[in-house]
Amino acid sequence: MPELIVKKKSLINKKPLVKKKSHWTRIKQNGELLFLFLPGGLLLFIFAYLPMFGVVIAFKDFRYDLGIWGSEWVGFKNFEFFFVSNHAWRITRNTLLYESGYLILTTFSALALAILLNEIGKKWLKVYQTPLFIPYFLSWVVVSYLTYAFLDHQLGFLNRALDVFGIAQHKWYLEAKVWPYILNVVQLWKNIGFSTLVYFAGIVGINQEYYEAARMDGASRWQMATRITIPMISSLIAVLIILSVGNIFRGDFGLHYFIPQNSGLTFPTTDIIDTYVYRALIDLGDIGMSSAVGLFQSFVGLVLVVAANSVVRKINDENSLW
Repeated sequence: MPELIVKKKSLINKKPLVKKKSHWTRIKQNGELLFLFLPGGLLLFIFAYLPMFGVVIAFKDFRYDLGIWGSEWVGFKNFEFFFVSNHAWRITRNTLLYESGYLILTTFSALALAILLNEIGKKWLKVYQTPLFIPYFLSWVVVSYLTYAFLDHQLGFLNRALDVFGIAQHKWYLEAKVWPYILNVVQLWKNIGFSTLVYFAGIVGINQEYYEAARMDGASRWQMATRITIPMISSLIAVLIILSVGNIFRGDFGLHYFIPQNSGLTFPTTDIIDTYVYRALIDLGDIGMSSAVGLFQSFVGLVLVVAANSVVRKINDENSLW
């Protein structure tokens, strides 16, 4: 008997030998998926990875006649253009404050709208989704004309409305102090639709049994939103915030260039790193300086993403990207 028991244990513990598949076998098995990935992969390689070799321009005194490799190496001299500028602190402050504000305002507003969309009937859902999502597809040039129709000095809708109520009209494009409010409103109007639909898609995937059980226990809509909806999509919220944090140091050029109409009197409150570098490139024509600032922004963005992911991982490891 003991011998039979030992033999049975040895047969149970014996693991079946599985032949490891070669890379070529895996490629053949997933050939259709790889074929579907090929067009997108080529575009990603051409437009995202090949241009990365151009970062060497940030360390060269680029000349068109000599090309990238023939131009003289200047080390970190191109970076001095940004750091020794008299406007460096102002545009850095504006970039960080604006992008942080956009992130907080859009996240809270989109999350609130997504929860409200989940409460209405399916009949009216598409009616609300369409006007929310359409502005996301408009270019900043089109949005700038719509904004100009509101803010024009003489014929703008806003000045006409102020005149009706007996309030003094404003020359919005000649005033700097009002633009933090205008830019936040315009940015929210254009981008809130996409963020709302992303959060709404996450809410739709929540098991409805949680809500049914909460209703039976007498939970209010506020309690269901704060104790079921938000916790269940917390991982989605964390991922979107981490990805957005990486762009805090890289401002939205289209928003800050086209909406204020590049008015010099609004620069104290509308100018960011991207618009400042663009104007410097147009005036000076120095590609090396603009490349240096772009590289610096990308490096800071990478550091911010890693830092944000580390913070999220310490709070809840399941919500982090890696």
